[in-house]
Amino acid sequence: MYILGVSFGFHDSAAALIREGEVVAAAQQERFSRNKNDAGFPGDAIAFCLDQAGIKGQQLDLVAYYEEPLTKFDRIVEASIRSYPSTARYLDDVVARWHKDGQFDVTGRLARHLGIAPSRVVETRHHDSHAASAFFCSPFESAAVVTLDGVGEYQTAQISLGEGGGLTPLASINLPHSLGLFYSAFTAYLGFPVNEGEYKVMGMAAFGTPRWKDRLLALFELLPDGRFTLDQALFAFNPPEDLPYTLLLVEAFGPARPPGAPFALGDDSMPSEVPVDQRAEVIRQSRHFADIAASVQACTEEVILHVVRAAAKRTGKRQVCLAGGVALNSLANGRILRETGLDLFVQPAAGDAGGALGAAAYHWHQTLGGSRMAPLRTAALGRAFTRQRVDEALESSGFDLEYSGDDEDDWLAAVADLIAKGSVVGWFHGRAEWGPRALGNRSILANPRSASMRRRVNEIIKFREPFRPFAPAVAAERAAEFFEFPGAATPGRPEDFMLAVHSVRPEWKTKLAAVTHADGTARLQLVHADGDPVFHKLLRQIDARTGLPVVLNTSFNLNGEPIVDTPEDALRTFTLSGLDYLCIENRILSKRLVL
Repeated sequence: MYILGVSFGFHDSAAALIREGEVVAAAQQERFSRNKNDAGFPGDAIAFCLDQAGIKGQQLDLVAYYEEPLTKFDRIVEASIRSYPSTARYLDDVVARWHKDGQFDVTGRLARHLGIAPSRVVETRHHDSHAASAFFCSPFESAAVVTLDGVGEYQTAQISLGEGGGLTPLASINLPHSLGLFYSAFTAYLGFPVNEGEYKVMGMAAFGTPRWKDRLLALFELLPDGRFTLDQALFAFNPPEDLPYTLLLVEAFGPARPPGAPFALGDDSMPSEVPVDQRAEVIRQSRHFADIAASVQACTEEVILHVVRAAAKRTGKRQVCLAGGVALNSLANGRILRETGLDLFVQPAAGDAGGALGAAAYHWHQTLGGSRMAPLRTAALGRAFTRQRVDEALESSGFDLEYSGDDEDDWLAAVADLIAKGSVVGWFHGRAEWGPRALGNRSILANPRSASMRRRVNEIIKFREPFRPFAPAVAAERAAEFFEFPGAATPGRPEDFMLAVHSVRPEWKTKLAAVTHADGTARLQLVHADGDPVFHKLLRQIDARTGLPVVLNTSFNLNGEPIVDTPEDALRTFTLSGLDYLCIENRILSKRLVL
């Protein structure tokens, strides 16, 4: 029995396929279209999932869409009517866009695309999709399930009880009270794009002092049952406002940070293009915005902890599952693990992309009564490529093939030599990852020891802001030597998917300078020998050369682009960046040209 889950229409369109309760494939449309956060119809992602299973659309038993679009449209109309006629043009634009994108007839569009009867297409409430993506993929037989995001149909958060194959909603929060939109409003205020720049706010927060935390927290009323309300005076969550915040927020915190404004806390990090007479002002403003970011992050963590603690108390469970875009806040996830003693599972694609998998999982259990799905142990659910396809791409590149062999151990030893000696490599192996994190399949890898390596990767390879941190990938059995985290490094933790931040042990902070953030923390990734044997072997090879089973791991992409997916994507990024080598399926390519 096959169930296809699909999400599209807002951001991060995706498709996921379940066969008899097993996740066969899952991928975002952006990996195919190369349009970051692609919201369009995921035709390519759907085709990949079907191809991975070796089936046609007509063989699908059910197709599950991740939300109820007409309920969502009701909410948009309802909000627009309150401000009519000033919202008339906005409402006309929404109707035109929804017609163009097929949002008014999701069932029909999917049925026609797949060649199936509309009766085989079902819709799922947005937060039920999120909840199912977390609980049914978790290792827990029962758990409290918390979903937090911007907004689905009307809901912005939900607490559910997961038991066996059942999922029961217990409480919810509706718009305009939204923690996700609160964070997004400040993301926009700090000069970053909404639904993409939230990671940048987390990175900037480490450089600041949360001096406005209490002031922001006072905007929330935290209710005993885990719900909350949010004072709306500073925010404009209902369209057609151009910005998600009001002039009152600007009056409270000063003018917004212009997109792309320089960020530096001293001369050592000052962009060279900033004139000398403007540098003091750049430092002053950078400190101001870093303090705001730190305050927003600290406030958000407190609200998340409130919801999670209440959910655990209400359900009587010590196991908690998280999904929704807010669940990607790895700083908050680390605090949950350290301060509550709860067992935590976070869906690796916690945002709207993960809703595709959640919709399929929901109907496998709730509609079809299928047996409980096996825990999701890997995010390697995307495309893989044959050696022939790789070789064809490399042969046409014009670069020198430095290593080409069939012995995996020899290849890994050669890669480890390069990293140990200070080279930065593009690493391409196996199936692409599911979710926003590169976890050792489509990664950029480097030696984690030197702070200069962090600057180099940021400035000439990734071309991104200097305040953004890099993650360490570490052999799971050795992780406790270098990082402080509660409990044992057993499979299924948020750290397996790079979704929790913890402190670097004091004696290792200077020795792991490239992956230690300004506040002494790291968003670590645990690599298990039985989960990703090839990547784990590479870490062991690096350990043999450096004394550290740790590597700097960041996503294989240029700033503003999706993570690479194909060998051709990898070659393009290799060509345009300052990468030294491309290590791809037992091949090593250098920047030397073949004449």
